[in-house]
Amino acid sequence: MIPFPHDARLFDAHTDTGAAPDLGPLPEWDLTDLYPAPDSAEIKRDMDWLEAACASFAADYQGKLDTLDAGGLLEAVKRYETIDIIAGRIMSYAGLRYYQITTDAERGKFMADCQDRLTTYTTPLVFYSLEFNRLPDDHLAGLLASNADLARYAPIFDRMRAMKPHQLSDELEQFLHDASVVGAAAWNRLFDETMASLTFDVDGEALNLEATLNLLTDADRDRRKAGSDALSAVFKENVKLFARVHNTLAKEKEIEDRWRKMPTPQYGRHLSNHVEPAVVEALRNAVVAAYPRLSHRYYALKAKWLGLDRMQTWDRNAPLPREDDRLVPWAEAEQIVMDAYAGFSPEMAELAKPFFTDGWIDAACKPGKAPGAFAHPTVTTVHPYVMLNYLGKPRDVMTLAHELGHGVHQRLAAGQGELLSSTPLTLAETASVFGEMLTFRKLLDAARTPAERKILLAGKVEDMINTVVRQIAFYDFECKLHAARAAGELTPEDINALWMSVQAESLGPVFDFHDGYETFWSYIPHFVHSPFYVYAYAFGDGLVNALYAVYAEGDPDFQAKYFAMLRAGGSRHHSELLAPFGLDAADPAFWDKGLGMIAGMINELEAMEA
Repeated sequence: MIPFPHDARLFDAHTDTGAAPDLGPLPEWDLTDLYPAPDSAEIKRDMDWLEAACASFAADYQGKLDTLDAGGLLEAVKRYETIDIIAGRIMSYAGLRYYQITTDAERGKFMADCQDRLTTYTTPLVFYSLEFNRLPDDHLAGLLASNADLARYAPIFDRMRAMKPHQLSDELEQFLHDASVVGAAAWNRLFDETMASLTFDVDGEALNLEATLNLLTDADRDRRKAGSDALSAVFKENVKLFARVHNTLAKEKEIEDRWRKMPTPQYGRHLSNHVEPAVVEALRNAVVAAYPRLSHRYYALKAKWLGLDRMQTWDRNAPLPREDDRLVPWAEAEQIVMDAYAGFSPEMAELAKPFFTDGWIDAACKPGKAPGAFAHPTVTTVHPYVMLNYLGKPRDVMTLAHELGHGVHQRLAAGQGELLSSTPLTLAETASVFGEMLTFRKLLDAARTPAERKILLAGKVEDMINTVVRQIAFYDFECKLHAARAAGELTPEDINALWMSVQAESLGPVFDFHDGYETFWSYIPHFVHSPFYVYAYAFGDGLVNALYAVYAEGDPDFQAKYFAMLRAGGSRHHSELLAPFGLDAADPAFWDKGLGMIAGMINELEAMEA
């Protein structure tokens, strides 16, 4: 019942809803696999069933979980899982339909009404996790030991019980559940709708956010500057609203964290990711220590290529000189990615095929469509959907490879069932980044000239810097923001200063920062929708770099191990999943190995300049 898809690649979006280039026929979603229409009898049927199922679940089990034998608890878990499927199906349909045209008031109302009804219906279920966590450890262990089918759900129980020290009273938990629709969810929707409605004046042309962000990749430096100036102007005009959104959400989180006795603002995210704080800290420290040999060094090279002594922030994503500006038609993008997937494993290509043939991808840029890209798993009884804003740029091809990797992962993990299929965010990026890497390596191997190889290498380095360096800088910004908010209300100037404190450190000494760039924190949706989500990108990239090194070394069983890891979904801890590859994320050297791959590509680029 997540109203915003987790993997929303908006942090460096380059999409456009202006005049669409001729890319051939672009696929659109067929949402009828979920429901025929918003007013269909099937939705009414499932809504009515859900209301009755939640009420009967509470009547049958509230106050009685500690009296159930293993078979009785297994039946309760299965009933809960079915409720989760139906609720998830409804919200997936409402959410995906909304993201197709976020400016459509009817679609927004339909999604909000569905969320309201589901919140009301599921309120009687709040007792479930609370009572479950009150079961004595030895009692639960005995039940699991006596029933193998029940024991299969042990990873879910472990995650539930990890919240045991942070659990509130039944009454308070129910209050928080009921209030959620007018709390964070309401502020999230305000943010989304505000962003979708903004217009930016660029040389007399009114553009939306994505079209304006797209200018930051324009080959014409004046056009990049014009786009940046327009973004700065509009963000400044709206910065008080965005500061209010961040202040409110950070304070709400601080209050709940305080009541739950969470030791840090990040701790809840670590719990949900099933990752130890020390592992995340090791990742963060390794990346920050690597800034000089990664982003600082690369951007110094890029300045030289662009003929600049100093870089402005609008030069960060500028195309390189002699970069091929040919647009890639959709059919060619599909072939590139499918060939890369098939080259790794025919099974991977077969899993990806229905996305292209059965209406599982919505690719075209359209007015009001949600920005960026994502893969939404919906529920395990249906299939995932991928959203893109495809403009035919090489990065768009990589985004297709990325989101398709998520889709393949989600299809494989669906075999675990609804409760066990969901992968913690730290591992959720594995298949997507691996899919990108397969596609990149195929293109690199096919490079015909040193210049073409250089462009491909530089593009990949930029993507990895955006995925690793930039996301850890975002994480540091969030850490500073939440720490500062705990001490009192933050003015827009306060938040601007926190943003700038991480930008120079991460981007390096070659950059100047223009007036207005201090407000660019305001358009990043992850800060609003999923606090501290962003380190998962860096986690996933580092993990995949280490995995790919094992693959490149020629492990004959790699494909089998890889598919087993994806099929596991959320049923196993990251340490168990990485062990067959001889990898350990708790080892600081693990992260250095992944960062070393990026540094090695920069070494090759520097050697080309010698």
